[in-house]
Amino acid sequence: MDAAAPRQVGLLRSALLPDGRLVDVAIDGETVTDVAPAGTLPAPADAVLDLDGRLLLTAPAEPHAHLDKALSADAIHPPLGDLGAAIASWSAHAATMTVEDVTDRARTAALALLATGTTSVRTHVDVLSGRRTAEDAPAPVESATRGARALVQVRDELAGLMDIELVALAGPLAPDHHVEAVLDCGVDLVGGAPHLAEDPLADVDRLLAIAERYGVGVDLHTDESLDGPVTLDHYARAVLRMPRTGRQYSAGHCVRLGTLGHERLAEVVADVAAADLGIITLPITNLYLQGWQHPVSTPRGLTAIRALTEAGVRVAAGADNVRDPFNPVGRSDALETASLLVSAGHVTPDQAYAMVSDTARSVMGLPAAGPVPGRRADLLAIAATSVTDAVANAPADRIVLSRGRLVARTEVRTTVAAPMSVRATAPVPA
Repeated sequence: MDAAAPRQVGLLRSALLPDGRLVDVAIDGETVTDVAPAGTLPAPADAVLDLDGRLLLTAPAEPHAHLDKALSADAIHPPLGDLGAAIASWSAHAATMTVEDVTDRARTAALALLATGTTSVRTHVDVLSGRRTAEDAPAPVESATRGARALVQVRDELAGLMDIELVALAGPLAPDHHVEAVLDCGVDLVGGAPHLAEDPLADVDRLLAIAERYGVGVDLHTDESLDGPVTLDHYARAVLRMPRTGRQYSAGHCVRLGTLGHERLAEVVADVAAADLGIITLPITNLYLQGWQHPVSTPRGLTAIRALTEAGVRVAAGADNVRDPFNPVGRSDALETASLLVSAGHVTPDQAYAMVSDTARSVMGLPAAGPVPGRRADLLAIAATSVTDAVANAPADRIVLSRGRLVARTEVRTTVAAPMSVRATAPVPA
């Protein structure tokens, strides 16, 4: 992180745009006000940040994180495995967590995202009901809200650096009063995983009813498997009846769509498009968790990106889990997500970067950002010559602006050592 951050920036000098232009970018407060040829816009010297030809992009936004789980793998030592194995190992560990433990890991994970360029994060946080079967008694409310209280603290601590939005991740066995208690802590949206419920459609309706009572939006984990019933179309049709002003509705994973036949897929996609439901694909975690039961011709485990985008659906992409039972790796870098989209999702590098930046912001309900007059000055400057170069090489040299303020800067200094002199010798006789 830059020792001088955060500080207000009034002018970005010598920025390279994706279209090849070298420009100056004027900023007033948190808004880009002008873009002109490099060297032509005046500004006080103390307000100028020289980008020295770095590529200037819309800052990434992370539409689907789990900051409460992040960086827990070293403590859990989870076995390799599918979604069921990950849930089991996480549930066992979650019973032992303290608010302080979650806070420390979540803060570290959030700052790692910021350092790589992500200025806005939507993170799910478990409703820690403590129930593994319907017969189990729910945990006390104080225990159920541990994760939420930790993430609210982190959100408040980092409010001057980045925007964090919280989603209550309610498992099928989490009672309504626990979900409501988490929302009362200051969590922003209702979430859940209805596909794990005994009656998935009923759980969709239950979660939507809670959201309606609280007047908030919804972001569900949806159809996170390669087979089984589909809930996404039911969710989409229900959203058509929900209030839209000031509320966002989205669905993450949607893996099942990638395995549907053409006719059934077309039906579901039509419902999603009609509801203007945002879809969030999560390549790194879905590639890891899906397909364990298919050792031959292993499916990719992604949603139907092409069918959705061709129908006009907004498809964003996120990193999901980072170094926890659901994904043992991950760099907290949107360019990692974009690269995987190119390889596994068959989109172009430009499309991939849009999915982790502009479209992610749209699905999250954030103002448009980027080096365009009138947009929010959430910007990433990176030592790259093009979007493809940035996605391919993920250079570590980055400058991050959030709402017009410099909030992070990573510079790489390379020292080339003198070449070594190597001389071959004959082996010494025994």
